[in-house]
Amino acid sequence: MDFRKLCTHESFKEVWSHYGYSKNLRDVIQQEFTRMKGVTYLDHAAATLYPESLVRNFCQDISRNVYGNPHSHNPSSRLTQDTVERVRYRVLQHFNTTLEEYSVIFISGCTAALKLVAESFPWRPQTATEAGSQFCYLTDNHTSVVGIRGLTSARGVTTLPVLPQEVENRAKDEALGEDSSGQTPHLFCYPAQSNFSGRKYPLSHVKGIQARRLYPACDHRGHWFVLLDAASHVSCSPLDLQGCPADFIPISFYKMFGFPTGLGALLVRNETAALLKKTYFGGGTAAAYLAGEDYFMQTANISDRFEDGTISFLDIVALNHSFEALYKITGGMDNIQLHTFGLARYTYMLLSCLCHGNGRPVAQMYTEGQFESPSTQGAILNFNLMDCSGQMIGFSQVDKLASLYNIHVRTGCFCNTGACQHFIGITDKRMKQNLQAGHVCGDSMDLVDGQPTGSVRVSFGYMSTFEDCQNFLNFIVDCFVEKPARVDQVRLDKLKTAAAPQGSSKDLPIKMTDGKIGQADKRHNPVEASLNGHGGRDICRDASDHGEHYTLTNIYIYPIKSCGAYEVHDWPVGALGLLYDRGWMVVNGNGVCLSQKREPRLCLIHPQVHLLSKKLLLQASGMDTISVPLENNTDLLTSQRVCQSKVCGDRVQTVDCGDEAASWFSKFLGQPCRLIRQSPDFTRDMKNRPGATSTALSLVNEAQYLMINRASVELIQKHISSRQEYSEDHRLLDTQNLISRFRANLVFAGVEPFEEDNWSHLSIEHTQFLVAGRCERCQMIGVDQDTGTKTKVPLLALSACRAGKVTFGVYLSHQLQEDSTAASTLSVGSAILPVAENSS
Repeated sequence: MDFRKLCTHESFKEVWSHYGYSKNLRDVIQQEFTRMKGVTYLDHAAATLYPESLVRNFCQDISRNVYGNPHSHNPSSRLTQDTVERVRYRVLQHFNTTLEEYSVIFISGCTAALKLVAESFPWRPQTATEAGSQFCYLTDNHTSVVGIRGLTSARGVTTLPVLPQEVENRAKDEALGEDSSGQTPHLFCYPAQSNFSGRKYPLSHVKGIQARRLYPACDHRGHWFVLLDAASHVSCSPLDLQGCPADFIPISFYKMFGFPTGLGALLVRNETAALLKKTYFGGGTAAAYLAGEDYFMQTANISDRFEDGTISFLDIVALNHSFEALYKITGGMDNIQLHTFGLARYTYMLLSCLCHGNGRPVAQMYTEGQFESPSTQGAILNFNLMDCSGQMIGFSQVDKLASLYNIHVRTGCFCNTGACQHFIGITDKRMKQNLQAGHVCGDSMDLVDGQPTGSVRVSFGYMSTFEDCQNFLNFIVDCFVEKPARVDQVRLDKLKTAAAPQGSSKDLPIKMTDGKIGQADKRHNPVEASLNGHGGRDICRDASDHGEHYTLTNIYIYPIKSCGAYEVHDWPVGALGLLYDRGWMVVNGNGVCLSQKREPRLCLIHPQVHLLSKKLLLQASGMDTISVPLENNTDLLTSQRVCQSKVCGDRVQTVDCGDEAASWFSKFLGQPCRLIRQSPDFTRDMKNRPGATSTALSLVNEAQYLMINRASVELIQKHISSRQEYSEDHRLLDTQNLISRFRANLVFAGVEPFEEDNWSHLSIEHTQFLVAGRCERCQMIGVDQDTGTKTKVPLLALSACRAGKVTFGVYLSHQLQEDSTAASTLSVGSAILPVAENSS
């Protein structure tokens, strides 16, 4: 069956009837989410989107009313007090409970709520006569839950990780109740919904643990309390606390409403709150205390007792408008659950049945079930993609290409290492080896030895549409599927008619109707073979042994980061790279570095370095030419504003270049911005790479120099010209246009495409360089450096012909010779002598 015909709204309605709300969803999107035009946002599990009426009504509210500090007693403060109490009531009403049963403690977010419980819970350390408290948590828990053990371990409390299947598999037939011989307090933590896979755990676990029927409570005497992490669950699902009276429920409101951020709550059962013991007391938490004596009496009100200092009262006022907007648009959480689950289920069905032209599945899905019911599965999909030979495609490559299509997803392990290990099959030993290989949480190292270190997550929100699903699925087909795209019809038919199972099991491998998984397509792929150059290190060659000739054909400097190139014929080598390369950068009104990813018109600014006059000229069409000095005037440094900024995660110290330059850039770019340069007193070192020594950097991203091979560029250009789907763009993408997009410092004429990938060292005349790694490319190569227009073609072509990789060019660092004192100069036409990695 044609995949495109399946990916229609009519096909969606055949498998799910609940779509949208009482109002036309398309009208709602146009009225409330106009900023999302052209954006496919699929990261709602991280933060959902706020409707524009919410912010508008909130701004009108705080513009009309005076809200004072709630700790005062004047009229404005009383208005704040009354509003805050109204919002507390509304929070509890949303979860079908009352102030008589629960208290709402406002706090910065779910993580802070978890920390509050950890610090206040009455832990008992193990002694010779008493087993002590148990801190138990499901392994499918967020990092912020697992992190509680950092505190409990220091207090001598036993930590017990629990596998999800153990809770019921090791349960007792009857509830044991509290042990009359002791009241040792224990805490069991589990998520109502996994933030990794969207699996919903039974809310009945709450009573089962409290009654000591379920494991681990059934194996340990004492009083068991339950912390239900509801942060992921409540974003798209109702939570009824009448049916699951957990003792502690932490939530973050931005996951529910999108706004306000930085505000969450801890819901505490009132009968449990008395057990919590605080040590620190802040403003508003004391009934009385003495400054000169260790005397303190806490306030009787539970919320006041734990809300140290002044609460974020304007955010709480905004929360009132958040509830108003949510119910006005959707009618309630039951409607949201049905709408979002339907979108997730439909996307899961098609993605899990999608196959390459050779019959191999495109995606490895990470789920415990088959999306049978919204009671067991949330609006989250987790997966990795595979190429037509069955090899994993790194999540970082998926993320980069998704950005080209303006599709926003989440990649990595999602602060849930336990689930990541379980689904992907990463052992504890492998996790430690990955760390030794340089992989840390949150980085882009997506594959180690061909095995994934994380995955891709897609999640839906109440304003998600069928078009979001359609855009995402079409993106997968366009970028990652060997044509023609096929569908496993047998599996699809089963999923369409799937009934709720008696139990849950792991997602089974896809069985094809015309072939078995595991039978690789052995057809030769000449494009992949040629584009990978020599392929491996064993056949890399030393140019000096084989008489190959490499010539430096172009030298470019980029005085201002992300602005236009300045081509030179001869240029001096400085301590940080080519002299004055990336010595300046443009920042927005908040001091954040601007790049062509967000402001492509930067490429239309053409800085020129005049060494004789010691000036940097700023030129752009329609603008008067101005200049700034090349060197910092030490007499003026005291009057220049020194500021902090960030480049590629590194904090850098910079100096502002003055109001004239700021006005020039602001006028051209149409937004407040300033020109800054790296402070002469600041040293930024290159991140450690294998075999690399400490190297000082300018405002570059990774290394002092970037070098590309003309032969590699020409092969990419031929690939683009030969592909029909690129026909509307390839006329513009000649070799020189592509060279400018890759923004290299050095361009050389090579023999084989991508042979530079396997070099370890090289010399240009008498200047020595260390090859410091390959350059990972992003959507910025889609920007035409002559016009500022964008196209997806270069990155798509690079990914396609490098088997999913998007590396192009190599980083270099200058190796100073011990006996060298003269400053070196690089010149076009110079010979390049490379040394391959396996050469001795």
